[in-house]
Amino acid sequence: MSETKVLRAKDYPRMPWKNGGGSTEEITRDAGTGLDGFGWRLSIADIGESGGFSTFAGYERVITVLQGEGMTLRVDGQDTRPLLPLDPFAFSGESQVSCTLLGGPIRDFNLIYAPQRYSARLQWLAGEQRFFSSAGTVLVFSVTEVLEVKVGNSDAQLGRHDCLQLNGNSGLLEVSVSGQCCVIELIAR
Repeated sequence: MSETKVLRAKDYPRMPWKNGGGSTEEITRDAGTGLDGFGWRLSIADIGESGGFSTFAGYERVITVLQGEGMTLRVDGQDTRPLLPLDPFAFSGESQVSCTLLGGPIRDFNLIYAPQRYSARLQWLAGEQRFFSSAGTVLVFSVTEVLEVKVGNSDAQLGRHDCLQLNGNSGLLEVSVSGQCCVIELIAR
């Protein structure tokens, strides 16, 4: 039986970065505590200055700028395109990564997952959208003031940076959204 819960931005716990260079609000994760033991984790980071990223060996990462002008990343010696708001970028958690801010502090949205344990699909949607998912875990993260989400027969209203988490899906799930959001589908291997 699937379980749906709404996670509110005001309740996200704040934790220091592994490298001490900033802080993160953790939205949700599948398991574990601290910075170990999870198969996937979703978080928001506040980056106040250019600098290095923590490494997460054995994980893949997808990062998206939420607020601010954006940044470029240097990943294993190669510069990325400028990463502007709501433009996701994927890289290996094992890579040596540093960021250069394009114009002051930013907030970014991070999915970190263990590819040997999960496959992940991340997409940004805007307006009215309807899709079907057979993923075991579906996450809907709002970037608008009001996001209407309908999952099967249940409705939820999310505020900015709230997240709807659906666990234990075993069928083909119908999801409708109205607003701007990120949808993440995680399938256990």
